[in-house]
Amino acid sequence: TILIKCRVRGNDKCVCQISCRNLTIFLRKERIVIICSSCCFSEFCSYCIIPFARGRIRSRRREEVLEEVSNLASQGIREIVLTGIHLSSYGVDFGGDIRQAYGERGEKRTWQERSRLIDLIEGVCGIDGIERVRLGSLEPTIITEQFVERLRALPEVCPHFHLSLQSGCDSVLRRMNRHYTTEEYLHSLELLRNAYDRPAITTDVIVGFPGESGEEFALTRQFLERAHFYETHLFRYSRRAGTKAAAMPDQIPESVSAERLAALAELDRKMRKMFEQSRDGSEAEVLFEEEVQIDENGTVRTPNSGSLAVTVQDLNLPSAEGERLYTGYTREYIRVYARSAQDLRGQIRSGTLRGPELIL
Repeated sequence: TILIKCRVRGNDKCVCQISCRNLTIFLRKERIVIICSSCCFSEFCSYCIIPFARGRIRSRRREEVLEEVSNLASQGIREIVLTGIHLSSYGVDFGGDIRQAYGERGEKRTWQERSRLIDLIEGVCGIDGIERVRLGSLEPTIITEQFVERLRALPEVCPHFHLSLQSGCDSVLRRMNRHYTTEEYLHSLELLRNAYDRPAITTDVIVGFPGESGEEFALTRQFLERAHFYETHLFRYSRRAGTKAAAMPDQIPESVSAERLAALAELDRKMRKMFEQSRDGSEAEVLFEEEVQIDENGTVRTPNSGSLAVTVQDLNLPSAEGERLYTGYTREYIRVYARSAQDLRGQIRSGTLRGPELIL
């Protein structure tokens, strides 16, 4: 199953709503969201209820996805985000080909070997009018030399990758039933960083998993410092009835989980700032999405996102009054701003980064 989110040229209002397989496509000011179907891969992480609630993986056919993207491209859409509950296993459920399940010598193939995600990405990148392709959350085990080599050959693919981690401690990963070690994860990071110049790599981490000791939490923190992510999405473990983790002993008190979350949130802020500062002075390509307003308090706002985590002082603007300010994202998914007398919405422009501002 693939969800397709598309960044589009600017419009002031919702302009279409299309029925698709009993689901709905919304075209909004800056993006389209196409929900094609629901899926889950049968990894059965010990904390996750999704395989029980939604069943086995169900992938949308490649030709259907490409047809949809082609139609969107003809409407002016320039950026596509491919995502799904378990994007990495796209296509492993396609039947009718015995080679999908077994190799030439009769050996059973892993789901990573059966995945057809890279074929889909190549197809989307080959559609006229599509200038950017982003990927949703990936499993670190799909990041192989062959996968990265084919990915790197596609200039449309943005150097922004989200690799699910959940814990930086091997013993916790085993209890979670995650199928990799921290060293294997670091190897995946190395492959991406060798292929791309300073890619933005983001991740997910759960704190307070049952039995997580202070020493195990410390190992996770040390791992995050070593991996140096651009951004870490942090979650407190949430007990789900019917999962293996719900029945595990040594459930962590919420107060302890909250303390650990706060500690990692502070680390995340520091690492994010360091990554963004490392791009300062470099050339960047930005797809602008929205015009922003500056209120009487100097707070920057957008119609869709509301108040943003930046003020007019942060942008070093000489005067807020009468300014036309636009915001969008670099290929690394860094939100930046630019001043212009022209309407930049829906345009891809290049310039020099000076903090959060793009100098055109």
